[in-house]
Formats: sequence, C-alpha cells, structure tokens
Amino acid sequence: MTKGIKTKAPEEHRKTFEEFSQLAEKGIIDIDLVKIYREMIVKADFLLHIFEWEKEKRGRFTYRRLPQANREPAVESAENAKAFFKHMFNICSG
Repeated sequence: MTKGIKTKAPEEHRKTFEEFSQLAEKGIIDIDLVKIYREMIVKADFLLHIFEWEKEKRGRFTYRRLPQANREPAVESAENAKAFFKHMFNICSG
C-alpha cells in the first residue's frame, strides 16, 4: 500500500503476484520473497484442488448406505486431510 499498489478481483492473487514480482525486479524487495510467494501460490492451488475434489466426493457419497461404498473415498479423504494439515502447519510455523 505504501507503494500505491492496489489489486482487485477478479484474479487479485495473480495481480498481486505480478506487482510483487515487479518490486523485486526494481530491487525494492528481495527476489527470494518472490520465490517464496510463488511456492505458496503453487501449494495453495494444490490445496484448493483437494478441497474441490473433497466437496465433489461429499455430494457423491453422502447418501450411500453401505460402508464398503464409502471406504475408498474415506481413505482418500483422510490422506488429503493429512496433506492439507501438513501444509497449513508448515505455513503457520514458518
């Protein structure tokens, strides 16, 4: 904000990244910060993909009554939850 940069929807994250990159190109901020930001964008996209997939599965499997019908998606959901937690913990701890 001190540099007069404002980004708005749509694609505010992409626009913010572009502005952030320009600051690094001008030497205003360290290029390593851009690398970290880019890495976080990739991780966020991955986590959002997991979230969307889980949301879709919930709709498909919520009303099935047989336990064996829910086992496979439940195991996958548990693995996705572990990955999500690990990434969120790393982000918050870093």
